[in-house]
Amino acid sequence: MEITKEHIKCWINKINEKITENKCYLTKLDQPIGDGDHGVNMERGFQATVNMLETTSYDTVSSMLKACALSVMSKVGGAAGPLYGTAFLRMSLHLNGAQLVTEKMFIEALEEAVVGMKKRGRTEVGEKTMIDVWAPVVEKLQKDGAFHASAIIQTAKEARNKTEHIAASKGRASFFKEKSVGYIDPGAASSYIIFEALAETLEEGACQRG
Repeated sequence: MEITKEHIKCWINKINEKITENKCYLTKLDQPIGDGDHGVNMERGFQATVNMLETTSYDTVSSMLKACALSVMSKVGGAAGPLYGTAFLRMSLHLNGAQLVTEKMFIEALEEAVVGMKKRGRTEVGEKTMIDVWAPVVEKLQKDGAFHASAIIQTAKEARNKTEHIAASKGRASFFKEKSVGYIDPGAASSYIIFEALAETLEEGACQRG
């Protein structure tokens, strides 16, 4: 399967829709162990990114992802903006110059996203961050060598839920240490939404927004 600019646009639209639907949920997760604004920040950033994609044309998947990266970095507040922006930017850089993007190339781009996020956030798996979702999902994609929607969603959901049992050692939640146990990480929750949106986009094969 070829990953096209239409897939990317659909993916961002779906992320925005799901973030809007879950804004209160994400904010509620962020209140006990964060700044309490994750849902608001994510909605603002991805709505701005959707608006940008509606009004600007792009030649390649790479150029579109780069534009998404810059928008997310500038519009999503808190730690999430730089981290998600880094993910899209690393994907863009990996795919730079490619006129045709295969599944394999896109999985490799997601691998680069994880590398970039780990470096930017100075974090690894097991520290109660969004990496606890990104890393296992990408590992599953590497193993399968292809996108299987149900597997992506299941892996992301299980990874998100596991963060409830982790004591935070990075970010704002790390101030709460053992008291952070019992709460799902907000970044892990929004990461689940991002991969759920990706799975649905690739399963449908085209954006169903009309």
